[in-house]
Amino acid sequence: MIVGLFIPCYMDQFYPGAAIATLELLEKLGVKVAYPIKQTCCGQPMANSGFEHLTTGCNELFVNNFAEFDYIVAPSGSCVLHIRDHLYDIQRPDEADGIRSKVFELTSFLTDIIKVKSLPSKFPHRVGIHQSCHGQRGLHISSMTELVAPEFSKPGSLLKMVDGIDLIELDRKDECCGFGGTFCVTEEAVSVKMGKDRVADHLQHGAEYITGVDMSCLMHMEGILKRQGSKVKVIHIAEILNAE
Repeated sequence: MIVGLFIPCYMDQFYPGAAIATLELLEKLGVKVAYPIKQTCCGQPMANSGFEHLTTGCNELFVNNFAEFDYIVAPSGSCVLHIRDHLYDIQRPDEADGIRSKVFELTSFLTDIIKVKSLPSKFPHRVGIHQSCHGQRGLHISSMTELVAPEFSKPGSLLKMVDGIDLIELDRKDECCGFGGTFCVTEEAVSVKMGKDRVADHLQHGAEYITGVDMSCLMHMEGILKRQGSKVKVIHIAEILNAE
């Protein structure tokens, strides 16, 4: 089995540590990983802004880069959901369909495909989990509180394997942080208020770190934390699972 590592463009530019942690973690778990060096943006920002018709080049490049792999793994729920729901390639529809079925967000791959049962990681800190909307409601990596259904969290189950970690309970554990991609630009005031509310829930429960599967959501909350002068930090879940 060979996994193609898909790293979102904003993570490549602003949070390379999370990308490196993803690679190291997969390799520690015995996964053979390849990184297509010609990969670029998956096209999500354009599609979310109403310009999906301009993402054809992104789609074709994604197929060229990742069609050969057994699985495609990315440390980003929103980018994975975009590929699953919006990857259309008229020239090679069969390859595009194949890619949609084998692209996975990192925690889903760890729990559902290679079925991780233990981790050698240590992270002795109080941590709050942010359940991002794309991951939760689109990829179903955790349960939704409005549903009468069994509770589960793939990120949470993995974090509980980390030695020394203290996971806090939030009052509103699946509330949106307000980022929403281009929403945070077009509806700045609403986005900031939602982010402040999300951050406040973590702060009042004594979090030292806020983690999640989407660095974009964490980046939004990081900006709010810094403007408030808070010492609380954000950290991608891969960095915790890879910590020693």
